Amino acid sequence: MLVALLALGAVPSALGSGDPYYLVVEPTDGSDEAVNASLLSERRYPYLFGALAASDGRSEAYRRGRFGLKESFAHSPFDEVDALATQNPNATLRGAGRTSDAPPVVLVEYDGRRYAATVTRGG
Repeated sequence: MLVALLALGAVPSALGSGDPYYLVVEPTDGSDEAVNASLLSERRYPYLFGALAASDGRSEAYRRGRFGLKESFAHSPFDEVDALATQNPNATLRGAGRTSDAPPVVLVEYDGRRYAATVTRGG
């Protein structure tokens, strides 16, 4: 039984397919309200902290699974940005040209710098 559960835990990474998605942070100016990332857990937000630590501001890749299976089992950058937007709606940008199905853009402050964080599809 334990072996089956461990194997099931490994399945989501094997199911990933399609284009990769990244949580991306880009430096930004402004005095709008922002989420204080220093108060967040790196364990709960691995994509955000990965992007903040990366020289190109991009997290490790996440690939969606076939038939939506991976989303049911795995944590994603979409989960993180949605959680940040839910926790602090005033830090969420709502601008012209944004569609309702586009991932939100959330302002984040970390180490005295401000970033716009969102999920992008990459190649």
